Amino acid sequence: MGQSFRRLQILDIARHERLVEVDDLARRFGVTSQTIRRDLGELADEGRLERVHGGAMMPPEGTNARYPDRAAINQEAKERIGQACAAQIPDSSSVMLGIGTTTEAVARALAEHKDLTVVTNNLNIADILTPNESFEVIVAGGTMRAMDRALIGELTSEFLDAFKVEHAVIGTSALDLAGDFLDFDLHEVRVSQRIIATARKTILVTDGSKLGRAAPIKTASLRDIGAVFTDTLPDELLLKCDEWDTAVFQSGAGSPVYEADD
Repeated sequence: MGQSFRRLQILDIARHERLVEVDDLARRFGVTSQTIRRDLGELADEGRLERVHGGAMMPPEGTNARYPDRAAINQEAKERIGQACAAQIPDSSSVMLGIGTTTEAVARALAEHKDLTVVTNNLNIADILTPNESFEVIVAGGTMRAMDRALIGELTSEFLDAFKVEHAVIGTSALDLAGDFLDFDLHEVRVSQRIIATARKTILVTDGSKLGRAAPIKTASLRDIGAVFTDTLPDELLLKCDEWDTAVFQSGAGSPVYEADD
């Protein structure tokens, strides 16, 4: 059993049993206690479990990690995902960039592009891209969420209806094995759903820390978008994406497979 799959299984057990113990998991998976401790440690570093004496437990449901904590998780993976995604967005095109620390990595990678029209409801992204004088940066209206400078709410959704961009890039808080991506804030989810509806091609960017994580509100399915850029995806989801014609790029796994529609 591969490390990534074992950790997904550990998360699944933790969701059902709330508390997992090192010795019990070692017996279940036929690996050493040291291997399980390493798995639990890395899952805790990613914010997916909380370490307790002798094991780990699921964090409280219904809440997302603080923005600084989320920004610190898997930084290198997010930067690689951002660079891979940005490489597929040509100069002189239109792009909508949503909320999230991985979409912000895409923005950083886009900063040297030319003549982009960028629509965003993320003030961090606006700050990243406005120094490029060849860009037209359009910022949505709405209610600002102070913790991450995201603009959300019905005014934001209505504003985004005015656009039909070539590419939209969104993030997520969780991705399950059914291929659904999920979040914690209904207002944020509604904005993301509006972004999907108003783009010719929607790209999900997400790192492996979101796999198997629990969040209460469904944004959409991988079947509803054009491509996903990630650092790892289980075989089960790779097969589903192939069935749904959702292109997958796994950073470090070869050449990009995503191509924008003409």
